[in-house]
Amino acid sequence: MAITIPLPRLPLDGGEAARWYENELGWAAAAGTGGAELLTGLRFDVLELPAAAGTAVLRRLGGHWPVAVEGARMLMLVAAGGAEELPGLLDWLEWGGIALDLSARGAGGRISAPVPPGWSGSGSPGAAVWLRAPVPGREVEPTLPALPSLAAGPGPAGAAAGGSGGAPCLVRLVDAAATACHRVRLLSARDAAALSCWRPRMPS
Repeated sequence: MAITIPLPRLPLDGGEAARWYENELGWAAAAGTGGAELLTGLRFDVLELPAAAGTAVLRRLGGHWPVAVEGARMLMLVAAGGAEELPGLLDWLEWGGIALDLSARGAGGRISAPVPPGWSGSGSPGAAVWLRAPVPGREVEPTLPALPSLAAGPGPAGAAAGGSGGAPCLVRLVDAAATACHRVRLLSARDAAALSCWRPRMPS
């Protein structure tokens, strides 16, 4: 499955975009100095990782929950409370203590608001854009990756259960994200080492 990252767009008026998110989606938003911002920890939390790693995760897991890209970073919306669970999940999955460039924003956090779906704008490198946009009039919470409910039961079926939008459960998402981040980090280190060892040939 090919993942196409949209071209970045010019940040719009912060107040106008914040009102759109509040009125159309019911999300808490604020007009910051650099444009609108979305408040995390209320309707959703955000898992943040390198865009290259995030693209690999989306290819592997599929699903249709909201995902944004800001510069070289990918922002995956997850169920509220997910940010608090991240350190414990990484330890449980035996990723604890390993530098992964994987983080989360929860209660008290903010992200730059991507340009609302359907709004136009010209190119602006680094501006946040939706890769998978939320749908106005549809509750976002049921579509987000979350910890498996007790009703799903133990075992593989329970571990795979996620949101109604085909999103994976939070455990599976974090495991896939950690694996992808680790691979990207190893490849970057290998490329840097190869570059440092390269010497141009001098003419004889």
